[in-house]
Amino acid sequence: MEARAELRHARISSRKVKIVIDLIRGKDAKEALAILKYTNKAAAPVVEKLLKSAIANAVNNNKMDETKLYISEIYANQGPTMKRILPRAKGSADRIRKRTSHIVVVLKEKEA
Repeated sequence: MEARAELRHARISSRKVKIVIDLIRGKDAKEALAILKYTNKAAAPVVEKLLKSAIANAVNNNKMDETKLYISEIYANQGPTMKRILPRAKGSADRIRKRTSHIVVVLKEKEA
């Protein structure tokens, strides 16, 4: 049995998120929360909140034991890019790309 949580259209680049999720892939849920709490990256609070949501889904919806949970899958894919214009000299313009990402966390129970 597995529990999952998904965050779509997160306003952070998937490249930045992947650095953080590589730290916690395969770890116990409680250990991963501790790592995320002390990680000084912009994506850490976003991933921490998503992980807490996945744990809540596992406990409340699937009746799984919170102490046996581990991260079996976690990945971040690129979402849609919002395109904005920044005016430059002589009537020209630069394009600003505001990137988004889709993050997925899947938790499973350890076989004891």
